Amino acid sequence: MPVAAAAPPIVFITGAFVTTACWDEWKQFFEAQGYTCYAPAWPHKAAPAAELRRQHPHSPIAQSGLADVLRVYAEFIRQLPVRPIVIGHSYGGLLVQLLLQQDLVAAAVAIESAPPLGVVAWSWPMVRAVLPMLGLFSSVRTTFLPTFAQWQRYIANGLPLAAQQHTYEHLLAPESKQVIRDVLSLQAHIDFNRPHAPLLFLAGGNDRLMPAVLNRANYRRYRHAGSIRAYQELPGRNHALLGQPTWREDAALVLDWVASLEPPPLSRCV
Repeated sequence: MPVAAAAPPIVFITGAFVTTACWDEWKQFFEAQGYTCYAPAWPHKAAPAAELRRQHPHSPIAQSGLADVLRVYAEFIRQLPVRPIVIGHSYGGLLVQLLLQQDLVAAAVAIESAPPLGVVAWSWPMVRAVLPMLGLFSSVRTTFLPTFAQWQRYIANGLPLAAQQHTYEHLLAPESKQVIRDVLSLQAHIDFNRPHAPLLFLAGGNDRLMPAVLNRANYRRYRHAGSIRAYQELPGRNHALLGQPTWREDAALVLDWVASLEPPPLSRCV
């Protein structure tokens, strides 16, 4: 059923290593339900993935840190007439939590989220996937670009080869090593005891990069008794959840959760 005209807009928060094209189908889905939707690009990433890959390894993307990316979304949201619903995937899930902490959103969904500082859960595949992205023995002045083999193993595991190749070519962009390292800094700190707008965590049962055990640990850290939070694990989903054949089912789940919330007063950001 289409939403009321006064419903908050939706801002989609993109993760690392991809472009906003990862949200194309989700945007169309929610727009068909009557929502006004936005998917702002990260700094230096407002271009097709193939063009961004041609700039690697000396891409201006390497200049960005967590604070730079967060600022893009915070400033965008502050220009909206009311607080939006924010939906973020992977690194975008961490950005969602930081925006929530700034009291900039009406409700938030963190899908297969990167963890805030101090949230840990052991997973050997995750360690093997993330360590190269940190580029610990290379210059932060250059970008990191996953190989197709890394994409297959940690992002699109379980998908047919043709789907793995399509998503790699259509979505993959080089990324700033500084952005990845900043997850381990105080910039990624969350005060889990403070009140917050409703927050939903979705985890992929087959996610090797940000596994369900990590998302569950993140969810459990939120302790404010008066704030709404929810967690659900989705069986069979890898880290490329947004584009799996089940994406429409997952988008509908998010839609139902948002619709279940008592409509908050529409208010501007400050």
